[in-house]
Amino acid sequence: MSILAGEMTVVEAVRRAKVSEQSIGNRRRQFLESGRAGLAGKSGPSTREQQFEAQVADLTQALGEAAVELRVWKKSAAGRLGPSRTSR
Repeated sequence: MSILAGEMTVVEAVRRAKVSEQSIGNRRRQFLESGRAGLAGKSGPSTREQQFEAQVADLTQALGEAAVELRVWKKSAAGRLGPSRTSR
């Protein structure tokens, strides 16, 4: 923001943030693109947010499948072992 406002040069930002000039340029470009998209009413979930949402969906499905497998395993084990000795 300071670079865009003219308060700081790119060289100063590079030194202060201890990153490459290319990194500063990439961040500046991403910031400006997001701003343009927001002003145009095209703001939606970012690619990173979409990746996280897909990952959450995959993990939720895997958790559900694991829960079902655990129930099946417990029922199978209970049938093979018979009634619990502690219940007598």
